[in-house]
Amino acid sequence: MPRPSVRKLCLIALASVLIVSAPAFAQQKTSKECNAECRATPSTAGTTQPPAAAAPAPSTTAKPAAAPSTAAGTPAGPGQFATEAQAKGHCPGDTVVWANLDSKIYHFSGTHSYGNTKKGAYMCEKDSTAAGFRAAKNEKHP
Repeated sequence: MPRPSVRKLCLIALASVLIVSAPAFAQQKTSKECNAECRATPSTAGTTQPPAAAAPAPSTTAKPAAAPSTAAGTPAGPGQFATEAQAKGHCPGDTVVWANLDSKIYHFSGTHSYGNTKKGAYMCEKDSTAAGFRAAKNEKHP
């Protein structure tokens, strides 16, 4: 039995690679095909649409950088503040924490819950512990 030549073996290998990879090549589109398909969508083909109304210009009055807002988190007692800046002004030498008013747990700056619970207020850490709050167990003091 004669041995197949190297050329025949290479052609057979190339043909098998093309057969196996043909479905992958068939699924890919060129950028021209893709752009043409996107432009020929039924909603825009052959119709002219009026220009969209311009969006209103953004307000020129600058809003101060706001701390995370609370839905129902208005300060309800003494030593509770709506903004972090107010709390820092009240206790410049103490750590400012976010006190969850429902659970009586406070969170430190840089944690996920800081300023993000449904009902809470910014407080000085000393004031919050005096009011019966405790630190979250999974957080470390900064």
